[in-house]
Amino acid sequence: MTPESATIVALATAPAAGAVGILRLSGPAALEVGRGLAPGVPASPTPRHAYLTSFVDAAGAVLDEGLFLYFQAPRSFTGEDVVELHAHGSPRLLRLLLARVLEDERVRPALPGEFTRRAFLHGRIDLTRAEAVADLVAADSEAAVRAAAAGLSGALSERIRALETPLRELHADLEGVLNFPDEAEGADAEAGSRVAALRSVAEALRAEVGRGRLVRQGARVALYGPVNAGKSTLFNRLVGEARALVDDEPGTTRDALEARVEWDGLGVTLYDTAGLREAPGRVEALGIARTKELLAAVDLAVLVLPPETSRNEAASWTREAGDTPVLVVTGKCDVLTGALKEHGFENDSVNAARPVPPPHGDAASDGRTAPPSPAPPRVSGLTGEGVDALRTSVLARLWGGGTPSAVALVSERHADALRRTAEALGRAEEASRVSTLEVLSGEVGLALEALGEVSGTSVSDALLDTLFQRFCIGK
Repeated sequence: MTPESATIVALATAPAAGAVGILRLSGPAALEVGRGLAPGVPASPTPRHAYLTSFVDAAGAVLDEGLFLYFQAPRSFTGEDVVELHAHGSPRLLRLLLARVLEDERVRPALPGEFTRRAFLHGRIDLTRAEAVADLVAADSEAAVRAAAAGLSGALSERIRALETPLRELHADLEGVLNFPDEAEGADAEAGSRVAALRSVAEALRAEVGRGRLVRQGARVALYGPVNAGKSTLFNRLVGEARALVDDEPGTTRDALEARVEWDGLGVTLYDTAGLREAPGRVEALGIARTKELLAAVDLAVLVLPPETSRNEAASWTREAGDTPVLVVTGKCDVLTGALKEHGFENDSVNAARPVPPPHGDAASDGRTAPPSPAPPRVSGLTGEGVDALRTSVLARLWGGGTPSAVALVSERHADALRRTAEALGRAEEASRVSTLEVLSGEVGLALEALGEVSGTSVSDALLDTLFQRFCIGK
């Protein structure tokens, strides 16, 4: 019996107590084996019809009452005969039913992702949609759910197909000219412009990998800056609970704290870091070292500065983030507001006049006068002033325009295949000008092969093994 001909079984629900537990079988013996547990079901059940029936053990004793569903090949998820037993969600009961099924030598336990793999192998879904199944199961934010659902419905498949179909047509035209020059004369006309257009499409898809990572894994945002700037109070306000200790004594935060939030559907991990200063204590110094390490790994650093910070000081703090993008904010604006009111000033007029740091580096260091720059947002973790605007600014810096749920979930694997596709098309574009038709066709063929790793039209068993190992058993 080959692995493809074996009937597989697994629990399709989590192994924990719940209202319903589902046992799923797929393969040629699924119906016969399933009816062994549900003898009350007709020998030829109506496909896609739910039968209320009793589930029994080997001696015929009733174990439970539930639903029996039969999906006839090829109109099932896997493309094979599929049976689902919907029982009550007792883990012990489900293990008894699973053990009863496995007594049949035609049945074996399913491997991780094997149901979805069979759906791919039987042409029920392409590889991008198969991967979207795993993305949907793993989604932990609204944006991830919606983007994975769009992938499952074929959003990415359509874009890949829009590139793969004309690429395949171009390759066929080139091969036709090479093999049948008389019959296919002129089919290679404008090959260079066709290649250039396809290369642009590949590059556009590849450019979405960063957004795909943000949706899949969530964004990482660190609050950092000098001690006693109000970072921990702001962190607590953003998180919505008192996660960080707050005290007037500088250097309260000795280690990086983290919390997961969801803003406009996008998952965001916030970090509250140890304040940076010279001559800290030994433990605080360890926290500062960890802060600097974390700043290099996040997607955005929010520099929280005290109200009295000068332009040069702000520029110095900005450089601490290295290559990580920085959003500068003025913290403790409740303290600044109180001081201004005591002296009879209006907030906006004074804030507009105060010097502000440039977004990157110290613009005055080259001897020129720095142009006026917009004042950094003012926030107060204590009162909540400016916090909503800060969330909006953070999302704008992370995402830019559009909505996270509209992104095509281009993964790092896709990006690598698209990179090789674009590079081969770049060589093909060059070949169309300076080389032979054989070289041009060969490069287009390489591009098509690389793109096939995304759609699944040219994919190895080893790659499939790697992809489906990240699926849960039963999916």
